[in-house]
Amino acid sequence: MAVKKTYDEINAKIKEGSAVVVTAEEVIEIVKEKGLEKAAEEIDVVTTATFGPMCSSGAFLNFGHSDPPIRMSQILLNDVEAYGGLAAVDTYIGATAESTTKGPLYGGAHVICDLIAGKEVELKAFSRGTDCYPRKEVKTYITKDSLNEAYLFNPRNSYQNYDAAINASDKTIKTYMGTLLANRGNINYCTSGALSPLFNDPSYRTIGIGTKVFFCGAEGYVAWHGTQFNSSNERDENGIPYSPSGTIALIGDLKAMNEEYIAPAVFDGYGISMFVGVGVPIPILDVEMMKAVSIENKDLFTNIIDYSVNENN
Repeated sequence: MAVKKTYDEINAKIKEGSAVVVTAEEVIEIVKEKGLEKAAEEIDVVTTATFGPMCSSGAFLNFGHSDPPIRMSQILLNDVEAYGGLAAVDTYIGATAESTTKGPLYGGAHVICDLIAGKEVELKAFSRGTDCYPRKEVKTYITKDSLNEAYLFNPRNSYQNYDAAINASDKTIKTYMGTLLANRGNINYCTSGALSPLFNDPSYRTIGIGTKVFFCGAEGYVAWHGTQFNSSNERDENGIPYSPSGTIALIGDLKAMNEEYIAPAVFDGYGISMFVGVGVPIPILDVEMMKAVSIENKDLFTNIIDYSVNENN
């Protein structure tokens, strides 16, 4: 008899504590030992994860109103510029924004991680002043606890496959994929491979808008498909794309996050990024889903792109 499970059935087992949950690493050996059908019967959830650097990261913050109030149009957090084009005391700080005093050694990713760690962050804000927001300047210190709201929002994360990087030129180059040595001296890649969420659900059967995820140590959600999402790329017999394809946009409560699962990154000669920990549980609805989550690294392929050729990198 074919294995068929529903979300309600799996959630009920989770609630009563009887669900069988294994990692994407563990499931490979289980399938080899028991076969797809038996494994699908016994296992309810497979956990997947990635902890790669993602430049397309940032945080929305609300500072609360001062007295008298100000409509912030220029905002600096530890001398890192945040966006001042939202409402009066809202901002978005991007991970790659660089300090006006320290340059690429400190930036938005560091500010975000400092807030998560409970550190004080200097806020400087300026405005031309209006009748309803007469104040023109604020200088103070904030923490995550003093903020009304603080949530991490990543427009793009968990890339479904990504190109490996090489350098065929005769000089070393510095990129967001790290340092690439001249004359094809190294190849850099960035993926958690068989553990990666969208490798384990290549057709997006269980990962979509509203999916609850582990996000930097807190609960998060898939908010939308990620930027640069492209599901039309060529795929192999397992549905795995050969080139960058699906992505997910993620949102979560910054105040609840844990600095163990998020970290700033400085790429020499390139700039700032941020390592972001993401975990996605995949419910085993049927044998087809079990087959998808039992993918191995040896089954995964990608393109190798020459980053010395400045075209769409």
